[in-house]
Amino acid sequence: MVIEGLMLAAFPRLVERAALHLSTLPVEVRRVGGIFALATGVLLVWFVRG
Repeated sequence: MVIEGLMLAAFPRLVERAALHLSTLPVEVRRVGGIFALATGVLLVWFVRG
């Protein structure tokens, strides 16, 4: 949540444009992107925590 908050605070217009772009993508593409982001986050935490 820190990264998301930082992005919103530092680049609010960029986040807004990204959200608008995401709303135009098909649900399947958003789902795959979400699964990829989830897996990346889990792996990152796993490697950092050792």
